[in-house]
Amino acid sequence: MKITSYTVKKRLITTFIVIASVFIITAGVLFYRQIIQAGWMQAKANSQWTSDLTIAAKRGRILDANGNVLAQSASAKTIILRPGAVKEPDRVADELAEILGMDRDTVYQKATDKTKSEIWLKRQVEREAEEKIRSLSLAGVFFTEDTKRYYPYSSLAAQLLGFVSVDGSGQTGLELFYNSKLAGVNGRIIAETDKNGVELPYGVARYLDAQNGLDMVLSVDYVIQARAEETAAKCLSETGAESVVCIVMQPKTGAVYAMVNAPTFDLNDPPRSDMALLNKLTYNSALLMNYEPGSTFKIVTTAAALDSGTAKKDTMFYCAGYKIVDGARIKCWRTTPHGSETLQQGVCNSCNPVFMTLAEMMGKETFYRYIRAFGFGTGTQIDFNSEGSGIVTDEKYVTSQDLARIAFGQSVAVTPMQLITAASAAVNGGNLMRPYLVKEFRTQGSEPVTVEKIEPMTVRRVISEETSATMREILEAVVTSGGGKNAYIPGYRVGGKTGTAQIYENGKIAAGKHIASFIGFAPADDPQIIVLFIVNKPNVAVDFGSVVAAPYARIILEDSLRYLGVQARYTTDEIADYNKKVEVPDVRNKKIEDAVALLEEKGFYVLVSGDSGTITAQSPEAGVAAVRGTAVCITASGKSAETDGTVKVPDILGRGEDDAKKILTENGLTMLKVGNGKTAVYTTPQVGEKVPVGTVIIVEFH
Repeated sequence: MKITSYTVKKRLITTFIVIASVFIITAGVLFYRQIIQAGWMQAKANSQWTSDLTIAAKRGRILDANGNVLAQSASAKTIILRPGAVKEPDRVADELAEILGMDRDTVYQKATDKTKSEIWLKRQVEREAEEKIRSLSLAGVFFTEDTKRYYPYSSLAAQLLGFVSVDGSGQTGLELFYNSKLAGVNGRIIAETDKNGVELPYGVARYLDAQNGLDMVLSVDYVIQARAEETAAKCLSETGAESVVCIVMQPKTGAVYAMVNAPTFDLNDPPRSDMALLNKLTYNSALLMNYEPGSTFKIVTTAAALDSGTAKKDTMFYCAGYKIVDGARIKCWRTTPHGSETLQQGVCNSCNPVFMTLAEMMGKETFYRYIRAFGFGTGTQIDFNSEGSGIVTDEKYVTSQDLARIAFGQSVAVTPMQLITAASAAVNGGNLMRPYLVKEFRTQGSEPVTVEKIEPMTVRRVISEETSATMREILEAVVTSGGGKNAYIPGYRVGGKTGTAQIYENGKIAAGKHIASFIGFAPADDPQIIVLFIVNKPNVAVDFGSVVAAPYARIILEDSLRYLGVQARYTTDEIADYNKKVEVPDVRNKKIEDAVALLEEKGFYVLVSGDSGTITAQSPEAGVAAVRGTAVCITASGKSAETDGTVKVPDILGRGEDDAKKILTENGLTMLKVGNGKTAVYTTPQVGEKVPVGTVIIVEFH
């Protein structure tokens, strides 16, 4: 074949095109890799060269008003696999599956998945499992710090506190509403590794410390909350009710002392697998339930009539057993007419025609102005993640019959929190207060620093001080001579109002089903506490609020008054001995039973803190002259606290549950058991650490 200049030229052009194509392709690939994919490749390289572990921030505790721990976090471990460093995948799968209770194939798949440099296998592993895994020295298996949430009192204030997810993020209740303050900010450990994910012995490591969350101090008082829950459970058992709601509050400030929803559940073991049940149990009826209040709403009608000048305490009314309103015959609750009666007598008798007449006298505009001023139709703005607003029909659609029924608590829906807040305004001097659950945020540690303090807030003045004083007198008469007699407490001036409301089902009034309630406060001349107790569908023959609600509210009122140190003031008609002051005896160093017997013999009401050892402290102190019936608080402990009010966590490691609990109690501490074993292996806080007397110590048993 003859090679011509044309052939040579053609070959050169072809060669040039091939070389140019290779160059262009190579340049394109380099451009794509170095420019377009630069960020992705750098990240991929970093993931292969470094280990990035999370250091979980310690979630803040939730404390009651006196520092009792209601929720706290303890240390746990997360198991991590680095497939590139796993040398015996079969052994790793066998051992970890057995110890962690996981599926063997799942563990094996993750241990051999080399497309990932690091895989989280299981979170919140207990110490016993951690120690077993460490003892095996499995290549490619690592640990990182994690935390687990514990609730020392299990079901106490369950719907209020709420709980967290496995990731430690608030899911319900206050845990959710204040999650950003409680959670803190996680830290990181970034270390250089080889291609298999094993840390280099001389590599560079960077530590970013976690920022722990804030401790949250509630207005809720553990003692009052616990007593209210016991009383609600007692009511459920004795009345066969469907549910019970109770709120205890300081009427002058809006501070919530207790919020109860019964039945309840264990916060340490919520029924996550049954969403319908979980939603039902976590529903906070105290803030979300819309219901017709019945006669308890007459507090609002009376206050509005008095403050607007429509009526006075001695204004006369007449009850014929009914009242005709726009042609409709609306009955009184009692078949026998009350006849002539003053306004005060009408409130004591809970006479419906009196209140229908008051609404008619005030007129729609005036009455509605007070209804709105007392906060109905809008939320109370309490610090919680959800709240109802009740149902108040727009004024322009309200008929005369509607207005008449609203006056005695029908044709209007309220939430329990709205009602107790409005009733507080009626008796506290006339100020509508914003209710609140949290009073302070502070740093964690032995020397906490207050970061934020929540102060009581007045929303507006609703009625005058003079009207409020008159309301206190009228409502006290309800308890001394009206339908609230079952809430009477010797030695205390108690005011209140009963209520029995109808229930609607499928848009119709449910026959034979009611919501019974009582709202009471004391002392009547200077209210320090107010209680709303609601019994939903009591299954008893007589389901009036005076019968199934007032007696239980009385228990909470009396116990709370004594606990708060409000001294009883007995009248001459009450037990004469209670007017004599008695010297408080010295019960220090006595056994609990001997101390209680001596104090009760002297006529004192005894509150005991601790359940073993001898008495180390008492209040009031020995020698103080006090009225019989005064509450004396005594503390039982085997050892005295340091001068700064702290004790060291004693060494209980290796001991059984009974011994550990006894030793902690003797030191003024409370034990929360974790694990199903028989031997104490770890404590949080740790042995030897100084903690305040009364601290809950989490003890792991294996």
